[in-house]
Amino acid sequence: MKLLRRGGNPKYSGRPEDKMYGPGELLTYGTQHILTMYGGVIAPPLIVGGAAHLKPSDIALLVTAGLFISGLATLLQTLGIGPVGSRLPLVQGVSFASVSTMVAIASKDGLRPVFGAVIVAGIFGVIASTFFAKIVRFFPAVVTGSIITVIGASLMPTAFTWCMGGNSTAKDFGSPTNIGFAGLTLLIIVVISRMFQGAISRLSILIGMIVGTAIAAITGHTDFSGVSSAKIIAPPQILHFGSPTFQVGAIVSMVIVVLVIMTETTADILAVGEIVETKVDDKRVAAGLRADMAATTVAPLFGSFPASAFAQNVGLVALTGIKSRFAVAAGGGVLVVLGLLPVVGAVVAGIPLPVLGGAGIILFGSVTASGIRTLARVDYKDSLNMVIIAVAFGLGVIPIAMPTFWDKFPDWFGVIMGSGISAAAVSAVVLNLFFNEFKFGNKPGASVFSEREDRVAKFGESLEDDIPVSERVARRRPRHAGEGASESVDDGRAQSLRSLDT
Repeated sequence: MKLLRRGGNPKYSGRPEDKMYGPGELLTYGTQHILTMYGGVIAPPLIVGGAAHLKPSDIALLVTAGLFISGLATLLQTLGIGPVGSRLPLVQGVSFASVSTMVAIASKDGLRPVFGAVIVAGIFGVIASTFFAKIVRFFPAVVTGSIITVIGASLMPTAFTWCMGGNSTAKDFGSPTNIGFAGLTLLIIVVISRMFQGAISRLSILIGMIVGTAIAAITGHTDFSGVSSAKIIAPPQILHFGSPTFQVGAIVSMVIVVLVIMTETTADILAVGEIVETKVDDKRVAAGLRADMAATTVAPLFGSFPASAFAQNVGLVALTGIKSRFAVAAGGGVLVVLGLLPVVGAVVAGIPLPVLGGAGIILFGSVTASGIRTLARVDYKDSLNMVIIAVAFGLGVIPIAMPTFWDKFPDWFGVIMGSGISAAAVSAVVLNLFFNEFKFGNKPGASVFSEREDRVAKFGESLEDDIPVSERVARRRPRHAGEGASESVDDGRAQSLRSLDT
């Protein structure tokens, strides 16, 4: 509670993210964040545990450890300790970016070299955080907008997979029933958002998932069998899987993964800063990266994996308008409790994936919308910014549209470019440097793309000019009841032309 009272510290007063709510609201908003990311935080332990050929009880320990570490990392990120923690509404969880590398290591040598590589890579990340954060000035709107848009787009396949049932080998994968539950959940969220205002509207995601799960339970499409077999209390065990081992190849691969994670976390920190409308400088980015990497370094001791900011929860902040870091901190506390009480986690795990998918469509779509809003602030006149966006988005979509595109390339290259978020970030930053920072040789009207947009605008102006003045004035007058439909069409056309003109 002492940490929560820091919101009253004059040092942090007046910032949108420092708004405090009552205990009930904090718990409710925080729980909504956890329900949003719960499926994502338990998936990596399940996948890696399966690759390491662990028995079900050990996989359950991996899941519990992931929840516990994610909760501690979220508290560290949102509340902060000294120079560690961005103090922004960011939820931390087990990173998806590290899964493929950990699977490759674990399938051959088990978990011990995975944990050793994660520890060394985490220490590297802590040391590199300050230097890495210096690149924040190279993330103007054209870069952040491109990255945020790709973040939303890259999350969509996850939402669609959940909508279809989550398991591609299941007989009901993609069935009308699964997709129907997803669509019903999405519809409930949209209706609540439209019909209600204030607190109820802000809880639309949580209400949608509760109602969707209730309907699924009534129709016999939920599985809560794990609740009866789950332990009531299971504190995390230190080094349950043995002491870590250190293999050079595994460490090098994991350091590359950590660089990707740091790139994605930087993008998420900047994205949530845009959404919250608060100042985010290189010091704040460095503090956020330190929290990320500190949690990553400690995670293997408890049997967990690299931590990262969760982009889907950035979308939830944008959608609900709840910008308080203390609400997210409450969610971190919920995660810690779930990590200590597996029976509670088993109840949450009973939420059907199609229900999560229906909520995911609007959550992840809102991230893309935030990116588009950021791109609207970009100056396209006499610049090559449209080229930057086109290339960054194109490269960022490759892993979504063609996942095997980089398979023939070296592993280190595939790790970087195989993540749409990191591919978009690297390309956007490099092109922004090349086009906007190094201005030698730049000329007005350099981009054929921006010139095309200018011609479209001028074409609209010429059409407007061809309309007689008397007719334009008449069309701008308020219409009276009983006027014909054709005039309404002309009015709309003139309005469109005027919007091009502005």
